[in-house]
Amino acid sequence: MHIINDRYQAHKDFLERIPEILESQGEMIKDGRNLVKRLVMPDGTAINVKRYHAPHWLNIPIYSFGLSKPKGQRAYEYAAILRSKGIDTPEPIAYFEERRAHLLGLSYFISLQCPYPHEFYELGDAPAAFYQPLTLPFAQFVAHMHSQGILHLDFSPGNILWEQTESGYHFSVVDINRMYFGPVDIKRGCANFARLWGPKQFIIDTVSQYARLRHFDPDEALRIALDNRAAFWRRYRRRHPVRFNLEL
Repeated sequence: MHIINDRYQAHKDFLERIPEILESQGEMIKDGRNLVKRLVMPDGTAINVKRYHAPHWLNIPIYSFGLSKPKGQRAYEYAAILRSKGIDTPEPIAYFEERRAHLLGLSYFISLQCPYPHEFYELGDAPAAFYQPLTLPFAQFVAHMHSQGILHLDFSPGNILWEQTESGYHFSVVDINRMYFGPVDIKRGCANFARLWGPKQFIIDTVSQYARLRHFDPDEALRIALDNRAAFWRRYRRRHPVRFNLEL
């Protein structure tokens, strides 16, 4: 599959060369099973390129023959859905696949580079003076997303970017290939806060604002959020170090 956003057809030649130049050009953002780099187009526009590894052999027929859409294709299509509903995520530019004998190999999702300088990792051990102003605007952002029937299934600190300007706080979500589309009730919505870093009070204050905005029972909302948070982090710390002062 080969998709280029109509707004970026003028850059078609450059975009189609990205699979060839990605190894030797660009600024590394993440180097793992999936590679993420920042490149600059000829007109100076900063773009983000995520290269998805070829699927494991068990998943090859699933992704190759239409049983499930490849991750990069989902990211491209989901970005358009989110943006149409007023949810900030970088504009999708292109999606490319490499295939051999009709079997999916590497695939590429290309978007604008989000200019927001902050990630939610910064809230790990942040003082109240830092996180308190974020609670209401962030709760508003999440409440809007959920009220639109959209749930980010990888709602973790590195996938929420933000900035503060004179007009207030602004948030953007990335790594959006895993999403749920449908009604987001109190259980789903409040459990969505489980993986966030930050002081326990930040979670309490944010979920309290979120519950008010969505007309949920505040005590039930906090119970769901904190129970899911505790369960997630207890599982996590059995296998990984926790890089902030975890309060359960």
